[in-house]
Amino acid sequence: MALSPADSAPSQSSRAQQTSGAQQTSGAQPDGTGASERVVIRELTDAADLTALAKVFDDVWRPDPTNRTMDIESLRVLAHTGNYVVGAFIDGVLAGGSIGFFGAPVGQTLHSHLTGVSRLGRGHNLGYALKLYQRQWAIDRGLSEITWTFDPLVSRNAYFNLVKLGARPREYLVDFYGELGIEPAGTDATDRLFMSWPLDIPIPDAPVVDPGGPGVVYTVDLQDHNHPQGKPEVVTDAATVVVPVPSDIESMRRTEPIVAARWRVALREALAPLVNGAERAPVTFLRSGAYVFGPVCGPAEE
Repeated sequence: MALSPADSAPSQSSRAQQTSGAQQTSGAQPDGTGASERVVIRELTDAADLTALAKVFDDVWRPDPTNRTMDIESLRVLAHTGNYVVGAFIDGVLAGGSIGFFGAPVGQTLHSHLTGVSRLGRGHNLGYALKLYQRQWAIDRGLSEITWTFDPLVSRNAYFNLVKLGARPREYLVDFYGELGIEPAGTDATDRLFMSWPLDIPIPDAPVVDPGGPGVVYTVDLQDHNHPQGKPEVVTDAATVVVPVPSDIESMRRTEPIVAARWRVALREALAPLVNGAERAPVTFLRSGAYVFGPVCGPAEE
């Protein structure tokens, strides 16, 4: 049976039609007024709002107080120079936000650096609303692409980025931010997928894939829970490639940090050659927790 990663999710065709009103998913309108008057998304410029945004990011990522996720001075400079600094308010209280800056190619790309929703904002679909608002903000300024990075082991983010938004992985980055200093040493290397979200086409429908059909190969060996192994050697140009990931790597990092570290290595071995190699289509992510890459050359002739 063919499976769609969008099973039980809202229609992506209808989502694509909403990009001209990027805040509709949270009940807000493009001019910043909310249809329900509960959620408002707007650009932030004054000191009080920027201070509140820094606190939201602290709530989301809980950084060392001496090494904040984003300091107020940087937020102030980004906002003043016309970059992307936006907040999402629930009944007038800041509950989420997003920041980005213009990247290369000049005049074409916005790089989305941080997008986060605090505990107050959970359950309001703010993450999706913020991304659609960001999309329209970039389109209004004549840009053609938004880029960002994310941890490819976090399955919920992979599903959100590849399926709900229709972004595509462009590059696998090894230890992009360096080691985080978590003990045991080396258990949380900062590998990232560099994503590209084209703005000149509608958000696409999720492709239908069959991860159990003929010509499918799995590139992580899961026979031993404690020792997942990457198997990049099984990939061929004509194969549909399935790359499984843990259902909840964040919990695993707390309860089984060594196994989580081994997953990082296994995924790097399995995923990096696919992302950095010849372009494959379609590329998607299953709710069950797996990347799926279509063949380069298509199915073999019978």
